Amino acid sequence: MTGRRAALVAVLFATLIGALAPAAAAPALAAGPGMTIVSNATYTVDPDHGVVHVAVNLTAANHLTDTKTRLYYFDKAFLAVPPNTVGFKVSARIGGPTVHVAAKKADHTLLRIDFGSRLGSSQARGIALTFDIKDPGGVPTRTTRVGTSLVAFGAWAYASEGTPGSTVTVVFPPGYTIDARSDLLHKPTTDGSGRTVYATGPLAQPLAFFAYFVADRPSAFAESTRTVQVGGRPLVVTIRAWPDDPAWAERTGGIVEQGIPVLADAIGLQWTAERPFVVAEAVSQASSPYAGRYDPDHATVEVAYYADQLVTLHEMAHAWFDGGLLADRWANEGFASWYALDAASKLKLKVAPAELTPEMIAARIPLNAWNPLATDDKLIEDYGYAASAQLATLVAQRAGPEALAKVWQAIRDGVAPYQPTGLRSPDGAATNGVGGESVPGSDVAPTETRPTAPDWRGLLDLLEDRTGQRYDDLWRAWVVRDEEVGLLDARAAARRQYDEVVAKAGEWRLPPIVRDAMRSWQFGQATELLTAASRALDDRDEVLAKASAADLTVPRALEAAFEGNHGFAAVSTEAEAELATIRAFAEASAARETDPGLIEQVGLWGTAPAADLQTAASAFSSGDLRASIQASADAFGAWDGALETGRNRVMTMLAALIASLVAVAFIVKSVRGVTRRHRAAASRRLAAGTADPHLMAHPKD
Repeated sequence: MTGRRAALVAVLFATLIGALAPAAAAPALAAGPGMTIVSNATYTVDPDHGVVHVAVNLTAANHLTDTKTRLYYFDKAFLAVPPNTVGFKVSARIGGPTVHVAAKKADHTLLRIDFGSRLGSSQARGIALTFDIKDPGGVPTRTTRVGTSLVAFGAWAYASEGTPGSTVTVVFPPGYTIDARSDLLHKPTTDGSGRTVYATGPLAQPLAFFAYFVADRPSAFAESTRTVQVGGRPLVVTIRAWPDDPAWAERTGGIVEQGIPVLADAIGLQWTAERPFVVAEAVSQASSPYAGRYDPDHATVEVAYYADQLVTLHEMAHAWFDGGLLADRWANEGFASWYALDAASKLKLKVAPAELTPEMIAARIPLNAWNPLATDDKLIEDYGYAASAQLATLVAQRAGPEALAKVWQAIRDGVAPYQPTGLRSPDGAATNGVGGESVPGSDVAPTETRPTAPDWRGLLDLLEDRTGQRYDDLWRAWVVRDEEVGLLDARAAARRQYDEVVAKAGEWRLPPIVRDAMRSWQFGQATELLTAASRALDDRDEVLAKASAADLTVPRALEAAFEGNHGFAAVSTEAEAELATIRAFAEASAARETDPGLIEQVGLWGTAPAADLQTAASAFSSGDLRASIQASADAFGAWDGALETGRNRVMTMLAALIASLVAVAFIVKSVRGVTRRHRAAASRRLAAGTADPHLMAHPKD
């Protein structure tokens, strides 16, 4: 508007010059400046009547000099005043001046002021002009508004072209917070009535002066409510509008009622604010299309009085993207913009999204450098809003709305990126997904959480984890500073190694320390850990191969050592112990005779090496390596020593048999000797006639 100021407010003089010889008048006018006008203009804001009263004290001076043959005078002037002006009046101490509208344009009104009497050569005359600037009503973005809550208007100076000295004074009633845009205004003062007064000094170039004022005054809001359904639950929204702006309340209430359910369905998150939700009319000095603010502490959306439907939807989307879901300003603004545009499309609203103009692109900054306190200059601010909206659109197009909603749900649930993979069902089959709490080696992995709102790094990780797409190219193009590009390079290398090790691990899960290093972007540490994990998996594979060859079931101890946070040295130690146990079992198995001979069978009397071997296998699978080794040693000792033990037993038995036979022979011989002696004694007794009656009873003896 200021660029057109000189053309719009120039005093246009059409002078009728009377002369005795009219044909000579034109050359005389060209010889000098003719008539000049300077003025003192006072703008007095009257919000109770919806007008700004303007009083302009004009001083017109005729600089021409009469000659003996010509008389020079002025009897009228044309003056450009602001648009939306009414009630024009003029007065003067000399003559009877009149005023009427000569033409009305969109950006100015042209007045014709008749002096009522001629302004003669070398004369000056004061003329008082008064009129009102009236609020025209209509679109909320109108440049002139005069009400009890808000005042916005422009102030001009009035003078003839090239004439210095005019002044401008603007007076506001008490209670307003005022933003005055002009470098030529002095600091405001307060008069005896408590009014705020802005004034210029004498202006060197009055027609170049323009000041724009926006002022608001706290007042009791006119409140209304709208009830909307969000996720099957009623949400009461309070609409707070200025009492003199019912149109804003109706317009904003309608878009709130339609927009919140659409936003909730698209974002996919439940409404979490327990306190009442408020949408309030406000003044915003922002020149960007995002003239609003969301206050999460009070669940209040402030929307500028002139904001369109897209701004209202954008600010309502901040009920979700409020800094608690995402950490970075660009992410919250960008996705609030995308969902606002999406909702507007679904509601069939005609809105104009912010475009990246060549001027914005020339001011491009990485979005990570966008000041979170909104203190950048206007061009950078405009670029930040437009660029973040463009990036969010590219992300949403690549992810798809459903996958994007899963990302927000994961963030709301505190789910961290790099969840454990290779999850197992109770029957041992590999599965995918996130389970409940568990311990290393269990069938279901715990959900690993990170409850804080992710920054640009965590958001990139979660987007890629949850949608299966890559976004690091977008981060390079839009987000990172030059010094952060190296982090993306390191991340790409670490993720390749991570994927390789995860694939190598199969059903086994990497320990939390590895995932924590990846989540915190400590890629040097992550690389070292992944290299150690790969070596540990080599040890595992050797154990698995040798256990399989021995027909043994590997215990969970090695897996638990790998998945725990005790370091991969514990895996090597466990692997060495298990390999030693497998070797002991294999040696015992190799010592077994499938068809033992008689001597071996004798040697195995009293042993159960097959049962010992089963005990060893069972103890190994349960992780009791000491018991397994002992049982394997028992089995090995039994089978390996069966022949020698059998020989010793046979020799012992033979020796015992021989000893038994000798003893029997001795006994027999002894019995026979006794018998012979008994018979001889009996014969002698018979011969003597004194036979023993017992012997007589056994004549055979």
